[in-house]
Amino acid sequence: MNSLATPSHPRPTSTALPFSRLHTPGDDLYPRLFDAILEQRIDTASRFTEESLKQMFGVSRADVRRVLTQLSHEQIIVLRANHRPRVAAPDAEQTRQALHARRLAENTLVRLACQHAQAEDLKRLRALIECERRAVDKDRRGAAIRLSGDFHLQVAKMARNAPLAHFLGTLVPLTSLAIARCTGTTHSCCGWQDHARIVEAIERDDATEAVSLMNRHLDHLEQTILSGSTH
Repeated sequence: MNSLATPSHPRPTSTALPFSRLHTPGDDLYPRLFDAILEQRIDTASRFTEESLKQMFGVSRADVRRVLTQLSHEQIIVLRANHRPRVAAPDAEQTRQALHARRLAENTLVRLACQHAQAEDLKRLRALIECERRAVDKDRRGAAIRLSGDFHLQVAKMARNAPLAHFLGTLVPLTSLAIARCTGTTHSCCGWQDHARIVEAIERDDATEAVSLMNRHLDHLEQTILSGSTH
């Protein structure tokens, strides 16, 4: 885990954000900031501002504002006038509803993906799975959870139905946040093997099997989130 990881002992009710200046381009701020949230190096108790994030990640204030706005749209960050930004804390019912909506959307999306899959699409999916596998092997929990969500979003993109893909895009980050708040190892939370089997079914144009595999995968996801939450 990154050296900035939050210690396992109980947190105070308000914690200052750890600083570590990272000199990398601002265009990769979204995954770095999201990973920090998913690893709970930045959590619901963290006190941070645009300026503190600018210093922490070594990017511009405009980059920070852009990414915070994106994360706000994804229900990961709560932005309110005259208040510091804060990490969202979805409750069990909100998470349950998001999972139910995901199931309805992804059953349709994976069927459409079978119909529209191109060789380049399958190549992208397998590249994502390989990145996810490496993140799991290295116990990079935040990256593994984010990449797992990216797999589902890429399947949605393959379906060639922009409104439905956009809808899924509003649900995946929220459930990623819920996964991050669960107990358990990175291996138990991120099922790249399930993703690989789904891709094989899509490649065979076996919509029935792809939907069945997706439902089993989402069943496991729901069980992990709703039974393993620490909050």
